[in-house]
Amino acid sequence: MSMTNRNTPSNKPFLLSPAGKDYLWGGNRLNEEYNQNIPLSPLAESWVCSTHPDGFSMVISGIHKGKSLPEVIQENPNYLGTHPGVFHDIPILIKFIDAKEDLSLQVHPDDDYAKTNENGQLGKTELWYILDATEEASIIYGFERDTDRNQVLDNLQHNTLMNHVQRIKVVKDDVFFIPAGTIHAGGAGTLFAEIQENSNLVYRVYDYDRVDTNGQARELHIDKALDVLNYQSSASPRQPMRLLKYEMGYASELLGRCKYFEVHRILLNTPLYENVVSFQSQSNSFVVLLCIDGSGKIEFENESITFQKGSCIFIPADSIEMHITGKAELLKVSC
Repeated sequence: MSMTNRNTPSNKPFLLSPAGKDYLWGGNRLNEEYNQNIPLSPLAESWVCSTHPDGFSMVISGIHKGKSLPEVIQENPNYLGTHPGVFHDIPILIKFIDAKEDLSLQVHPDDDYAKTNENGQLGKTELWYILDATEEASIIYGFERDTDRNQVLDNLQHNTLMNHVQRIKVVKDDVFFIPAGTIHAGGAGTLFAEIQENSNLVYRVYDYDRVDTNGQARELHIDKALDVLNYQSSASPRQPMRLLKYEMGYASELLGRCKYFEVHRILLNTPLYENVVSFQSQSNSFVVLLCIDGSGKIEFENESITFQKGSCIFIPADSIEMHITGKAELLKVSC
């Protein structure tokens, strides 16, 4: 994680506080195990790094403490870096998701469709990293065989669509890349981190005939879903080849990379060594560190940030040099 570039004293890391969602399928593990401290039950999603108007993060340390993340980025656009396409807003959204029950069968549009039909919004391609899963847990990923719009509509009318989707068993540490257009659903008993485009466009296709707390069926978005679905069968997603690279005090591996984001898993273990891990973000992109286990400390100049399981740290582009110590597992996200 060590790198060198120009110091920019104002570009210091800071901690974020999440926004929460109490969707009916959620559980309570994010508060109980991931220290999210959100007064919701159930707590289905925790938006740990977000500038989206449907739920934005707050800054809880440093000179920007008390401001929303959108405010901070608006005041300091240089924090985003110079990566092509990164202008005026954070282009990604990072979540914890606790699926106590099955999520709805859904699909997301791509950028072109969203821009044309959703007032210029972004589409939604995403990556899931499975943090935990029960023995019987699975997800839905694509169709088992090629289909078409008319067949899907017929399946929906006869309540048989679930017979034609692909169900994949999951275990802790699995990674799934889900391009826009892929029909999918998180399954009961899964807890995962989601890295996605900065979008909240969800087209529900099927929701098991569930009703909300007011006894109302949740809205479906059949017409739009049929517009954006990839009707070709999806190959059973294989886990990517992953290679741990060892450095003094930590190991890292690439989980996934696309044109929207890049995700690494970092295994920090500095107590075994006398040194600390030096880190500095580059000028082209900000970095987000999401602690998914353990704890540690980031020190810079005369300041420090302590982090624990569930903490989210935003590091502006072209940051000052910092030193990281601790025993922790982190997801490192950049653009």
